[in-house]
Amino acid sequence: MTFPDYPFTPRRFEVRPGIAMSYLDEGPRAGEVVVMLHGNPSWSYYWRHLVSGLSDRYRCIVPDHVGMGLSDKPDDANTASPRYDYTLQSRIDDLEALLRHAGIDDATPVTLAVHDWGGMIGFGWALAHAAQVRRLVITNTAAFPLPAAKPMPWQLSLGRDSRFGGFIIRAFNAFSSGASFVGVERRMPRAVRRAYVAPYDNWAHRIATLRFMQDIPLAAGDRAWDLVEQAGRRLPEFADRPAFIGWGLRDFVFDRHFLEGFARALPRAEVHAFEDANHYVLEDKHSVLVPAIRAFLDANPL
Repeated sequence: MTFPDYPFTPRRFEVRPGIAMSYLDEGPRAGEVVVMLHGNPSWSYYWRHLVSGLSDRYRCIVPDHVGMGLSDKPDDANTASPRYDYTLQSRIDDLEALLRHAGIDDATPVTLAVHDWGGMIGFGWALAHAAQVRRLVITNTAAFPLPAAKPMPWQLSLGRDSRFGGFIIRAFNAFSSGASFVGVERRMPRAVRRAYVAPYDNWAHRIATLRFMQDIPLAAGDRAWDLVEQAGRRLPEFADRPAFIGWGLRDFVFDRHFLEGFARALPRAEVHAFEDANHYVLEDKHSVLVPAIRAFLDANPL
């Protein structure tokens, strides 16, 4: 299957025994490395315009997290073989394995570009690799717990805490399909919307879209809490590095509360916030953001 504006050839490697991860590795091998991390329920397709805008000079490494995009989608039942544990720690471990596979060692500087759950994965990885992270590109994401002033959106609670919500996500692709409509201000062309939802075409292939939601940490004791709480405490350590923030203000999940959290922690960041853009900010504003991010990287060379 071909996808609009995605002229890339994904690569695959065995990230765990019997489980293959799909990823993009575009651009010159010796170029400055930009690692782009998507969230839920998207995949590397979210980053396609930025990859096209950078890969003449920059090396763009863009995974599809296990269970997402073109990667394998294993079950997590105790009897499954291979079996995958859909947790934030698993995602961080997978990113570590991918970068090792791509020849990115601890001495290689990287630019971390994140969206949605990609922020928690990326900054979770950075807990042990902070010195490598030389620049940040942040789009509608989080790297800290839900702000106290921000209510948990009912749409996420439905999937996280309700059997009925979990059923409609698995049975009807409610989360991925819904996000392709409500996650943008500028309606996606039909072929683009189909590309977003294509990897999640049956019950088995929708496991990660639900498990990501169920792994959202809200309090101490939740599996991902310690990682996200630690990432939030350490986020101000990155204030001395160049940071670019591109934000869609119509996002009902990652809204102004999250943007303000990043702005407080990274007061020198270059902020581009859009009243007429939503969660998939690179869909609504790629014509503005891609050249702006390119100019930011060019102006802050490693």
